[in-house]
Amino acid sequence: MIAQTLVLVATLFLTAAPAPKPAAAKPSPAKSTAANPFKLRPGATGKVCLECHGDFEERLKKASVHTPVKSGDCTGCHNPHASDHGKLLSASQNDVCATCHGDVVPASAKSTHKPVDDHSCSLCHDPHASPFKANLIKDGNDLCASCHKGIAEAAASAKYKHAPVQKGCITCHDAHGSAAADVLLKRAVPGLCLGCHKVDSPILAKKHLGYPVKTADCTTCHDPHGSNVRGMFLANVHPPVAKGQCSMCHEPPTSRTPFKTRQAGAELCRTCHSQKMTAMLDRPRVHQPVAEGACLACHGPHASKSKGLLKGNAVAVCGACHADTIRRQAVSVTKHAPIAAGDCGTCHDPHGGNAPLLFKNPNGIELCGQCHDWQKHSTHPIGAKVKDPRNPNLIVQCSSCHRAHGSEYKHMIPQATTTALCTNCHEQFRR
Repeated sequence: MIAQTLVLVATLFLTAAPAPKPAAAKPSPAKSTAANPFKLRPGATGKVCLECHGDFEERLKKASVHTPVKSGDCTGCHNPHASDHGKLLSASQNDVCATCHGDVVPASAKSTHKPVDDHSCSLCHDPHASPFKANLIKDGNDLCASCHKGIAEAAASAKYKHAPVQKGCITCHDAHGSAAADVLLKRAVPGLCLGCHKVDSPILAKKHLGYPVKTADCTTCHDPHGSNVRGMFLANVHPPVAKGQCSMCHEPPTSRTPFKTRQAGAELCRTCHSQKMTAMLDRPRVHQPVAEGACLACHGPHASKSKGLLKGNAVAVCGACHADTIRRQAVSVTKHAPIAAGDCGTCHDPHGGNAPLLFKNPNGIELCGQCHDWQKHSTHPIGAKVKDPRNPNLIVQCSSCHRAHGSEYKHMIPQATTTALCTNCHEQFRR
């Protein structure tokens, strides 16, 4: 009886007692994942950033918005706390970009764009937003012209314009790197040109006098960016080419070897330039390419942008062999004007001469005096009567204190200070 009563009381008590309320759920912190390595709360990867960086609201209205910015993922590129890199970037600029865009340059690229080599993506792209496609900071050719001003100006002023240039540089060039050719070309020449120009057509075949130019390098005659010469020829054309007399140098177009020259090397050039070549070889000192009969080491046989049919700017042509000299000028604090202007021929005769180093004037003082009035030199006597105390066989002249191709110090002097320079001779003033 007592047991039954206790069971009944317990049952009534449990039935009447209210069920305990579950504890209120506490907001759990965001879990650390690959997508949220900083354990940020919802919105803190981007929306919270706009509370301070309000100007980005306007940027988001631009035509091209970078995907991480559009998706509100600022921490995709920036560390929200601290960084060893500017703008709180989570890594160096190029490494950040390469996280998503690591494949913009082909693995076996034959040429790469300098900003890519220099890890300077922001020279061309705005990392947040832009009015132009691909987040470019300028539109199309205007962007390329920022660095390639000379080419852009020449193309714009050319009388005969090339249609692909008008359409856009990327018609022929890859913006980041090319696995196919030099200078970022999408295909090597002539394959690139043959994409538009059907050289087997009757009109073009007649223009090229029947020669099978589909296997030739079009750029040896034509300027791909535009020209003031009819036919888009380069500015300076070899007379036989200009007169359509290709067979003066080459075998006839009907030959099995139509591009083979009638004679080899300098002997072919001698048929027209006999007197000039004889005069060159009669000089006491002859430039090595001339002595070896390698005219094409410096000159183009068909046409050129440069006078004398040089293959390019004199600094580039001379630099093919004299790279150390050109490199010295490149790092020089004070640039020597003739070299900076690309005119090595101001001081040197490119074929031969009577003076050492092929100088045009054997008297170094007079050579420098072409541009510099040494008689007004206010710091030191020079000339035949002033012996160099370091070597009595030498006189004090311009090159005693200056390096003609430049140095890492001001005024092309070989020492860091004028004191160090002067005490080379005036030892009594050393300290």
